[in-house]
Amino acid sequence: MGALDEPLTKLVGDRTAKVLADSLKLRTVGDLLHHYPRRYVERGQLTSLDELEIDEHVTVLARIEKVTLIPFRGRKGDRLEVVVTDGRSRLSLVFFNQGWRQKELKAGAQGLFAGKVGVFNRTRQLVSPDYQLLDEDAGSDAARQFAGRLIPVYGASAQMPSWKLSICIETALTKHLGDVGEPLPAELRERHDLIPLPEALELIHRPRSQADRERAQSRLRWDEAFVLQVALAQRRAADSALPAKPRKAREGGLLDAFDARLPFTLTEGQRKVSAEIAADLATEHPMHRLLQGEVGSGKTLVALRAMLAVVDAGGQAVLLAPTEVLAQQHHRSIVEMMGDLAEGGMLGGSDLGTQVVLLTGSMGVPARRQALLDMACGDAGIAIGTHALIEDKVQFQDLGLVVVDEQHRFGVEQRDALRAKGDQPPHLLVMTATPIPRTVAMTVFGDLETSVLDQLPAGRSPISTHVVPALEKPNFLTRAWERVREEVAKGHQAYVVCPRIGDEEPAATSKADPKKKRKAAEEDFEDIADLGAASDERRPPLSVVETAEKLAKGPLSGLRVEILHGRLAPEAKDEVMRRFAAGEADVLVATTVIEVGVNVPNSTAMVIMDADRFGVSQLHQLRGRVGRGSAAGLCLLVSDMPGGSAARARLDAVAGTLDGFELSRIDLEQRREGDVLGQAQSGVKSSLKVLSVLEDEEVILTARTEATRLVAEDPDLTAHPELRTALESLLDEDRAAYMEKG
Repeated sequence: MGALDEPLTKLVGDRTAKVLADSLKLRTVGDLLHHYPRRYVERGQLTSLDELEIDEHVTVLARIEKVTLIPFRGRKGDRLEVVVTDGRSRLSLVFFNQGWRQKELKAGAQGLFAGKVGVFNRTRQLVSPDYQLLDEDAGSDAARQFAGRLIPVYGASAQMPSWKLSICIETALTKHLGDVGEPLPAELRERHDLIPLPEALELIHRPRSQADRERAQSRLRWDEAFVLQVALAQRRAADSALPAKPRKAREGGLLDAFDARLPFTLTEGQRKVSAEIAADLATEHPMHRLLQGEVGSGKTLVALRAMLAVVDAGGQAVLLAPTEVLAQQHHRSIVEMMGDLAEGGMLGGSDLGTQVVLLTGSMGVPARRQALLDMACGDAGIAIGTHALIEDKVQFQDLGLVVVDEQHRFGVEQRDALRAKGDQPPHLLVMTATPIPRTVAMTVFGDLETSVLDQLPAGRSPISTHVVPALEKPNFLTRAWERVREEVAKGHQAYVVCPRIGDEEPAATSKADPKKKRKAAEEDFEDIADLGAASDERRPPLSVVETAEKLAKGPLSGLRVEILHGRLAPEAKDEVMRRFAAGEADVLVATTVIEVGVNVPNSTAMVIMDADRFGVSQLHQLRGRVGRGSAAGLCLLVSDMPGGSAARARLDAVAGTLDGFELSRIDLEQRREGDVLGQAQSGVKSSLKVLSVLEDEEVILTARTEATRLVAEDPDLTAHPELRTALESLLDEDRAAYMEKG
């Protein structure tokens, strides 16, 4: 075990090591050295207090403006209120029964103050915060420690404020900086003018100037980009060495028959991507391709043509969908597109056809048994289903292609279990309706070849999007419901989307089994960001059940209103979607279960309630459910949030563009991209701390080229032991599983 792998107990003692492990997941000396400052402050440059978010753990540099001791009325005790300022805004620090702190917390003193931002009487405050005064005359160790240089502010916790972390890191630097290895090859560092890693670690934690910080970050960005790209390059090399059956469509076969029946011509993008996929399928190595595209760009049609090519070549294809609603929708639309080509071997079916079967967990025993038989004997060339396809009893005669829809809904083991059902590794096509910026695709899906569909098929109509400020202008909301009635009067249909179902048991959100909550969230696609995070005074989110009832009795009375959400029985969900698709319902009030895959061309209007509670990309996906026919689409984003707030800025961004790639960039800028990348890689904590996948495109591109060249020359990194060690540190057990199984 190297010095950097030593447990922190040896460095900082048992008690501090336990706090670091429990609150920050820092367990070794290496973990501590690579826990970089989140930002830096300089003496005289006070923290901007008006940017603090409620419920966030913060460390601020501020000056004490006023100190007041307030006795409690009618009982013993007191409250010490300290007001600190940045010169423009103020923040209250509150201490209960700690009047003795008046002796050290004096007006005019400057200090670091750490705690969780709360609200009382509409005033932001920190209750019993930790603090460290920085005035020399206060005799503070921190003041002397930070004198003359930038003060690092670390991601911290209530138990471990930033300056205590800084002391631990100083100890680690003093004792172990000489033990730090060098993962980047010397010639690479020389080519790109990068400082040694030990020097970078010292400068990131102890910068005396902004130039020091920038030199350190430049080197550390390279470490993160290069090590990750080496892992992906090794994965690509391993994949290219695997055997696979070539799957080439035969002339005059099923695919040609299907193409001849299409009532429209493919877009140029669909033709191009189909050609890329066909070329991959024809090789003796498994395809690993990511197909991403705008909402409504025709990804399902491209995937279906790939599946038909595999059936033409004597194999079988499977489409894995994350929910029963989406699986049923895919099955219904594919059978409809194929016509008698989906009835191979059946009375009235085409001689060129095959069977298309559906398998979900809620199917009755006879239907389930028949579907399993059709897959096992090869009669079903195409199988569509949910997680039920992954069960052990599901067998295929010759599985040639796995298509994963909305891949981020599935775990590593689930995808691997399905791919393992082939005698040889099947080809893999991963689809996502969420546009991904190029650098993100290279970083997160760098082991996959990427195809992009950015054209909409002919016949798609424009969608106009507007923000409805319900509190500021209630008459706008009234007009929104009038617009829904007008669309229905024209013979069209509408969606109303709510963030919550509304039939929860009391206290379900706080006491429910976490596994059940996660399952319900997956079923409903309710990835709703920051519920109630803007203020502790917000009302609960609006629900499907209550909203549908109020609409049916109020502004939409007389219209046929139905509800759809993830906790309905599967047969009930399917029946609701069938009725809505058939035009037997006017308005569908639903959760985000309709986010992807739902295709009802007659639906022209969508009203999204509490729209600020959804993410940018999610709003874009929802909006894509309208405007799918010849009539123009309308999307109304209803929100109580005030103009000028961050939440309203997100909604204005969605209303301002239909470009999903631009919106995905905005979405990532507003979220912690490290969390996004960590989830995509393995579901665990991200390794990216200073690399920005949006801003560091040049570094990522160059690192990819360098990594590919190095892995081609030395696949096992025999000549680069320190790089191999860094790679092992990145690829803990969960990440290794991801890289190996994809």
